[in-house]
Amino acid sequence: MRITLLCGVAAVLACAVALLNPSEEVAASGRQLAAGSTYLTSKIDRWRQRTWYWQRVMGKRLYPTAYLDRTSRSLAYRQWVLELWKGRALKTKRRALDPPHLKRWLCVFRYERHPDQGWRTHTGNGYYGGLQMDLAFQRDYARWLLARKGPAHRWTPIEQIWAAERGRRVQGWHAWPNSARRCGLI
Repeated sequence: MRITLLCGVAAVLACAVALLNPSEEVAASGRQLAAGSTYLTSKIDRWRQRTWYWQRVMGKRLYPTAYLDRTSRSLAYRQWVLELWKGRALKTKRRALDPPHLKRWLCVFRYERHPDQGWRTHTGNGYYGGLQMDLAFQRDYARWLLARKGPAHRWTPIEQIWAAERGRRVQGWHAWPNSARRCGLI
């Protein structure tokens, strides 16, 4: 009984020593990264950028980061950070692809778009995209998209819907008076 207890205590102490001094264990098992290793860091950066892209599309605050993955040499830590950003990106994209009032926006789109151009509608009337947003509206509700891609007819449908949704939250459906009336929104 005492021998079993002593063996158990010895095992716990060995684990505690390994946890308190992980650098020797990590180095011995080859789990520490070379100082110039950037493979995982570049993958983390890609997932981080995807996450932030979808957060910008939705007009949400960006997840903060201290970029500790760039200075840590721990393989386990970098893998954990990679999975963290990958999970965030997938969750954020899923949320972004399901905007509020999607069916209502598709109804507005049906009346606003040019039949031959769809979401790429640009007829020279001062309104752009499938939801016919003017430049002032785009500046107010999607400034970063306007700066990055140009007018709304160059945006994806989901980007147009989220910009319009931000505008709707401020102005209501009155920014599209005729279409909103036809869709029964006002």
